[in-house]
Amino acid sequence: MASSPQSPAASPLFLREEEIRRGIELLHFGHAALARAADAVLAQHDLGRAHQRALYFIGRQPDMSVSALLQLLAVTKQSLGRVLDDLTARGLVQTSPGTRDRRQRLLRLTAAGEAIEAALFVAMRERMAAGYSAAGQGSVTGFWRVLENLLDAEDQRMVAALQISQRR
Repeated sequence: MASSPQSPAASPLFLREEEIRRGIELLHFGHAALARAADAVLAQHDLGRAHQRALYFIGRQPDMSVSALLQLLAVTKQSLGRVLDDLTARGLVQTSPGTRDRRQRLLRLTAAGEAIEAALFVAMRERMAAGYSAAGQGSVTGFWRVLENLLDAEDQRMVAALQISQRR
């Protein structure tokens, strides 16, 4: 990745419109850069970004229920249904009934789904690692805090639950 010009330090008046607009612009372009990093892998498998998000979160929490994924992705049932039907038909996701409630559908990546999710992660990891490395540990912590504080309380709980489930 090419070296970028040094970003100016935030003004002591960091809540002014100019500073807030810069943050919004950087979020937009940063998200677009991460998405582009994954595009080649997605194109190779004829998948879209909705597929990528589903694969990512199912991979992070095997045996996640469809309702939990709906809540995480904040999409309609119809929209998620199309994505899950496609991923299942392609043999990337498998469903099983819940252990306590047989009506519940639990989601898990197949070996093929895990391979694609891993390839997508590698593509994005390289961009994130380069950005983290250039910014330094303190900046990474600050970045996380800013992003966490953009979230409402319910979304903060969902993010915290993802972290807890990964420590198990």
